[in-house]
Amino acid sequence: MELLPVHTPAGFDSLDLLEPLAAALAGEGPAVAPHVVPGQSFGSLPNDDVAAVISTSGSTGVPKQTMLGVDALAASAMGTAFALQAEGQWLLTLPVHYVAGLQVLVRSLFAGTRPAVADTGGGFTPEAFNAGAAELTDRVRFTSLVPTQLHRLLTDPTPETLRLLRRFDAILLGGAAAGPALRSLARSHDLRIVETYGMSETCGGCVYDGTPLDGVELDSVEGRLRIGGPVLAEGYLGDALLSKEKFMFTSGRRWFITDDAGESAPDGTVTVHGRLDDVIVTGALKVSAARVGDVIQAIPGVDQVMVLGIDSPEWGSAVAAAVLGDVDSGTIRQAVHVELGAHAVPKAILSLDAFPLLPGGKPDRRTIRALLERA
Repeated sequence: MELLPVHTPAGFDSLDLLEPLAAALAGEGPAVAPHVVPGQSFGSLPNDDVAAVISTSGSTGVPKQTMLGVDALAASAMGTAFALQAEGQWLLTLPVHYVAGLQVLVRSLFAGTRPAVADTGGGFTPEAFNAGAAELTDRVRFTSLVPTQLHRLLTDPTPETLRLLRRFDAILLGGAAAGPALRSLARSHDLRIVETYGMSETCGGCVYDGTPLDGVELDSVEGRLRIGGPVLAEGYLGDALLSKEKFMFTSGRRWFITDDAGESAPDGTVTVHGRLDDVIVTGALKVSAARVGDVIQAIPGVDQVMVLGIDSPEWGSAVAAAVLGDVDSGTIRQAVHVELGAHAVPKAILSLDAFPLLPGGKPDRRTIRALLERA
């Protein structure tokens, strides 16, 4: 099976990928691999079913090259159409070398529509979003955003930005957890937000507002979520050992073993609690980073928060928080102390104007942790 490497530097026209991607999905061309570093070697693909090779975000480790099959991408696109109860025209706001961006192209190809593109060469801005959204012509309109992007759009929004946001039949929001403040703000502006959960290994979002897409099943084994169904990737290119570890057959079907904690209810709905490694052991006591984050997020004036463990000579690990918004550290420490106890109070609190981001729009956890360790 051949592979078509596509280098996507700044200024790359994402729509140039439509034709080779369409050929790959039809089995009439090589699989596409967006954002290949010049000189990078991928090796050979294992079968003819692979349509695209997408890098994981690398937010907590080395990015992995995930092989997405034709049938999996088709199942994801059709599942999205069923979940949204429509097909339509999409606005692309994310890089195509990440799964959320690629899926905008895939869904557009299956819907027979041409996406519009927000020019983010100079970074994501409300102006770039407005210009891209204004190019949409279809009656039914969708877009996919990460929480940081939506936060920027709703910070002192212009009437034009709000008008364009309200014009979307659905705004998929994924890549990171959206806090209660952002959800409430979106509701106050009458935006149709659909919160998604998924990853490169599941062709992007496979759970919409807590409900799995058609054919997708999630369950929890000792608190760890695993995902089964037709949207699963073929594995990791050039890493058969990791593929075997993360994709396995059990209980009569193939599953992807996630790094997330969560649970599924008898009605099939899913609750995701956060990453399993979000538990911080500080002074021999366990602290849930997600729980600390929830307490801080509920404080008036906090827009977004990220809670991480940082190295500490005294405690082994210490709780630390990076915060966007207008709130003083004393208020944060008091709120956490009252709700969770002294051991959960952040030892380091850093106020930022914006989170450092990975190219796909997710907060860069490694960079944020380094900033907290210097705070």
